[in-house]
Amino acid sequence: MFSLDALEDALRQVHEVFPGTNQYAWPLLGQRAGADVWVKHENHAPTGAFKVRGGLVHLARLAREGGAPHGIISATRGNHGQSLAFAGRRFGMPVTIVVPHGNSAEKNAAMVALGARLIEHGEDFDAARQHAKALAARDGLAFAPSFHPDLVVGVATWALELFRAAPPLDVLYVPIGLGSGICGAIRTRDLLGLSTEIIGVQSAHAPAYALSVAAGRLIETASADTKADGLAVRIPDSAALDMIRAGVARMVTVKDDEVAEAIRIYWTDTHNLAEGAGAAPLAALLQEKHRLAGKRVGVVLSGGNIDLAVFRDWVANGHPAP
Repeated sequence: MFSLDALEDALRQVHEVFPGTNQYAWPLLGQRAGADVWVKHENHAPTGAFKVRGGLVHLARLAREGGAPHGIISATRGNHGQSLAFAGRRFGMPVTIVVPHGNSAEKNAAMVALGARLIEHGEDFDAARQHAKALAARDGLAFAPSFHPDLVVGVATWALELFRAAPPLDVLYVPIGLGSGICGAIRTRDLLGLSTEIIGVQSAHAPAYALSVAAGRLIETASADTKADGLAVRIPDSAALDMIRAGVARMVTVKDDEVAEAIRIYWTDTHNLAEGAGAAPLAALLQEKHRLAGKRVGVVLSGGNIDLAVFRDWVANGHPAP
């Protein structure tokens, strides 16, 4: 999908805006997992999530090529929209974002604060995405998809930073929403010639990619009812599915209560706040810790944008991490 030169160029573009994020081996997590656990802290990116990397690269190209004279439009559950709004402000490009009804109030507020025009439509991400496409055609806006080569090479820069800064990783757990994060990680691993196993993580309540990988064909689900809103996708992207099938070692699904426990563990063991999608890789690691003893394992804390009300209702009211 892209070359090492293109990846290096994307990293340069990202680092013109912020210096990347850190990765740490947290001792308490290591004790809990029985492994050497390295966390890539994308929750420390400017918008609180890894998606900002892809938005910067995508809008930089559109700005160079004059490809969005009337602005762009996209659909999101939050982090993709924040990335586009952040980049749109940098490049002077109007941004419209469509979100489903009931979307994260705090992510909505963040997108508006970054300058986006916000529209609520539909009951889930996929309905919002179809409406955004219709508005793009009607209003002459450039539609910015949630999966695109620019986005993949942009977000892949987190994996490049991790692979270069951490010791060699045996296993890396990556969450899957629409797929840019894991596809970027797979491609980066392959370009660097590494043997790291990459594990895809999905919500058990929104398992479209896991079902599709198991079946060897694209499978849609009727619902994506998970509190981990960044994982709430019913319809896989076909290009992303092809890359995942070719490059993933296996898929793991995690339940909402496992994700909530992982959020609590991130707080007790590292004092970092994770959103649901950001905590899902740790939930998968803990589910599989019996097979990871003594290994060096990576997890990407892909975002920390969780609403306070959701945190209280879903996470804080549960049992504390042991």
